[in-house]
Amino acid sequence: MQKNISVIISTYNATEWLKKVIWGYNTQTYRNFEMVIADDGSTQATSDLIEEIRKEVFFPIIHVWHEDNGFQKSQILNKSILSCNTPYILMSDGDCIPRPDFIEQHIKFREEGFFLSGGYHKLPLMLSQNITQDEIYSEKCFDLNWLKSKGMNTSFKNSKVYSKGLISFLLNLVTPTTPSWNGHNASGWKKDILDINGFDERMQYGGQDRELGERLVNFGIKPKQIRYSTVCLHLDHPRGYATPESINKNRNIRKETKEQLKKWTDFGIIKKQ
Repeated sequence: MQKNISVIISTYNATEWLKKVIWGYNTQTYRNFEMVIADDGSTQATSDLIEEIRKEVFFPIIHVWHEDNGFQKSQILNKSILSCNTPYILMSDGDCIPRPDFIEQHIKFREEGFFLSGGYHKLPLMLSQNITQDEIYSEKCFDLNWLKSKGMNTSFKNSKVYSKGLISFLLNLVTPTTPSWNGHNASGWKKDILDINGFDERMQYGGQDRELGERLVNFGIKPKQIRYSTVCLHLDHPRGYATPESINKNRNIRKETKEQLKKWTDFGIIKKQ
């Protein structure tokens, strides 16, 4: 059967996290998808992992890689968009384990003229390290009592882990969070992303995903809030690539996008001559 959704997973030298994430996709209730790994210059260890885990999972994996040149996530995401073989794209990260109905919910809510804005639930570092394949395949890692027994604090945010059906629908309605394109959990039509020329490749860490969503909105594509319907567990890790320089540069680019209502970037998939 021809696949009808592509899942882009971004990664960089984080094989232990990526392995857990891929296991999470091997539990999905919706199975008609391909995975495209957007690899921002990882070493051979990531290629070796992908080659080995391909034998285990039911879905095809396309590995898109370029030479390491610092944090260039926007560049590798654009290359990965072009490698997708389906009309619809879901983007997440190599540190986000999806609940088994993750893709199913994106398929359920997708709609022409919209993109979907999901959220995540962040785990503490020790718990992130201790989740095993068995706990992913048994879905124990999405059991709130198990998570608390392993060190997760009590919080209203924990409702993201178990919300389904009417509860998630109501929480999506009342959340004060504005729907945006989130790199860890968002999806949209490939044609819409191409129509705004993908990601702005000048942008490194700090809001490059939000800027893409802002141009989609300027183009007339509406965001749809599914924060409590699509659940993924965000594994903790340090972010040495988050620099004040990149964050400030990106903030200025986003400001320009908002003020000028930009739909297109000259620094995206198609380069300005």
